Amino acid sequence: MATRNPNLDLLISVSDLSELSDVSGQFHQTAFWRQNLGKSEIDLSVPRGRPWYTGLIPEDCPGFSQDGKLYSLLIPNLATCSRQEALDYFNNTWTLSELLFSSLKGDEAFYRPPYHSLRHPLIFYYVHPAVLYVNKLRLAKLLESSIDSKFESLFETGVDEMSWDDMSKNDIEWPAVDQAQAYRRKAYELVTSVIANAPGLEPGHPPITPEHPLWALFMGFEHERIHLETSSVLIRELPLSLLGRPEQFPANAFSQGTKSETEFRAVPAGAVRIGKSSSVPTFGWDNEYGERLLTVPSFEASRSLVSNFQFWQFVADGGYQNESFWSVTGLSWKQFRNVKCPTFWVLDGPQGLNQFRLRTLFEVVDMPWDWPAVINYHEAEAYCAWLQASDSEHSFRLLTEAEHHRLASENSFKLDVDSGEVISNRGNLNLRAGSESSVLEDTVTAGGEVPFRDLYGNVWQWLGDHFNPLPGFKINRLYDDFSTPCFDGEHQMIAGGSFISTGDEATVHARFHFRPHFFQHAGMRVVRTGSAALDGQDRLGAVVHLGNEAEVNGEIASSFGQETNSFEDLDALVDKYVARRVDAHELARAHSQTQRALQVGCSVGAFSHMLARHFEKVVAVDLRLPLISAAKEIFVSKCYEFRKLDSNLEQVTVSGAIENSREDSVEFRRCDPCSLPADYLDFDLVALTDALTIVPSPLSILSRLKGERSIVKVGGLLLLVSDFNWQKQVTPKELWLGEKEVCELLREDFELLEELNLPFISRENERVYGHVTKHCSIWRRR
Repeated sequence: MATRNPNLDLLISVSDLSELSDVSGQFHQTAFWRQNLGKSEIDLSVPRGRPWYTGLIPEDCPGFSQDGKLYSLLIPNLATCSRQEALDYFNNTWTLSELLFSSLKGDEAFYRPPYHSLRHPLIFYYVHPAVLYVNKLRLAKLLESSIDSKFESLFETGVDEMSWDDMSKNDIEWPAVDQAQAYRRKAYELVTSVIANAPGLEPGHPPITPEHPLWALFMGFEHERIHLETSSVLIRELPLSLLGRPEQFPANAFSQGTKSETEFRAVPAGAVRIGKSSSVPTFGWDNEYGERLLTVPSFEASRSLVSNFQFWQFVADGGYQNESFWSVTGLSWKQFRNVKCPTFWVLDGPQGLNQFRLRTLFEVVDMPWDWPAVINYHEAEAYCAWLQASDSEHSFRLLTEAEHHRLASENSFKLDVDSGEVISNRGNLNLRAGSESSVLEDTVTAGGEVPFRDLYGNVWQWLGDHFNPLPGFKINRLYDDFSTPCFDGEHQMIAGGSFISTGDEATVHARFHFRPHFFQHAGMRVVRTGSAALDGQDRLGAVVHLGNEAEVNGEIASSFGQETNSFEDLDALVDKYVARRVDAHELARAHSQTQRALQVGCSVGAFSHMLARHFEKVVAVDLRLPLISAAKEIFVSKCYEFRKLDSNLEQVTVSGAIENSREDSVEFRRCDPCSLPADYLDFDLVALTDALTIVPSPLSILSRLKGERSIVKVGGLLLLVSDFNWQKQVTPKELWLGEKEVCELLREDFELLEELNLPFISRENERVYGHVTKHCSIWRRR
């Protein structure tokens, strides 16, 4: 069939995006999700009535205005916040979420996966914030018990897709919307009870700090406000037939339709301070704290965000067809998605005419040429390359975080940065409007008209920096994996907030990030310098582990080479407790019920193939892209190859064949061990092979071993292998665990069958090998 443009699907009301299959192979999800339809008895017609709301209705909620719209309150001051102020802020947060979800028409809108299949359906995001309140308040000992342990496991962790082609989404049987609403109602009652009774909100109370139990309460508020924004993006991606604009939701901004060219303004060199002081009396996420002092060289920046008209010039000039404008990864994404224009642009006529309208949250409108272009990082980079192609005297690129702070100084926002005062009273943010607005509107401060428009608000701005910790960064015990999994060199920073950013997101201290292929309400501002050089600026990036060919070669040598036989010892241990072996000839005589194994931390897959001797299906996951890519290549070719020095110190190539001959025996998948997919359940064996020490939050892995949604079935086996050799650049020191601590945690749900120490030899380089003894234990789940 002909290739279709995914943007057109935003208007499809009948055809099922999740069941389409085009030549790129991008739409291949089955209709499994449809099993969730028809079981909800609640009235999901639009507009919603009073029964929809589990807290206050919009008209009774703080923030409701005389114009009939519900707007966001400002973030509370935690040094003076009263019980009533906390309750008002919570009610505003809670009702804004339910107002947004009241736009979903019928149960299909809750269960239909997004067209790209990279996120959960909206039913997850309807419940997830409520679950976080319960889980975090329990951690803070402000709640004694859960509401529903199944919900609090199923809806606990979202999805951070590894790549634009990570299409292996979970097929989950979700609860009915009625059950989800009932859970939210109970959660609302619990949270309001905490606000009413917890100590710490009395008149004259000391400031609420990250060490205070009530920090968990305000964490819940800000977490829900993050998902107010991310859920609005998913709603923007739904077919219009499944939506209706809520009457009380803020109206779209006005567009004058002005088509303007880019105006650059000079920024002199200057010093900046990045980081939120602990004395600032508002909630902040862990990555905001710390301090970085930098001197920023002079540069020029576009006065306004890149508008739809300016980006249309790139589209009309063949920017999506010219491969030279795109990075290697960006080009792969573009070709896979068959992208020809920004995702929220809707073709309005034949493709070659380049006529478009714009999809907003709830409508399609005539193209507002003066609104900012909403694009991802790949598209932003390509636009800069296009500008570069027509100007040999300058270099064009995205802002850095330091430069964004430098622009804030130029805009006379210095007092806001120093005092921590929120800037939510300026610009198009904090839900003053229900859409982007003109990039030509001027912001006025006490010092007069600012030189740079929309520095905060309208849309987020993609930055050239990878997401990174500030010096002095510390993890908050209540949410130890909020930031650290994303310090991986694969998440791009965004700054400034958008029209729907509220609370902490609408402050000068907000530091957020997304993968470069991800769509948010995000656009760009262009930096122009005098040459193609980076002028000595520090383009900050996080450490990427095992990111070069030599290190991958060493890992293959350590795993498959003859220098070590420890995997055979592990295989013998598994063989001792697994009742059968499976090979290509015995498969037909195997049990009718498929036996499955999961290996977390599979590296290049050597032990994965050994597990396939015992199990019909092995799922092997690892976060490190170079290693998982090598594992897939070895599996397809059925052979491995690495280089080494022989006795004459000459480099030779060693190759060999893997024994596993079954084509479908192992599925290698790139996956974050701290956020395993929700449908990974009830494996007959789970092998954690060096998984604990390669992640920022080992407790996140161990938590998936417990409860009704455990990755290990009752009676199943757990194999734990670790040298407990922690590295502080990977795992914060306060989260390190010893083998005795891990064993104590496991004994609550598992019976120890056997433990031993095994020698492993690892190749550090062509001349040096390391010897390490790893603690190995095998357990059976009670």
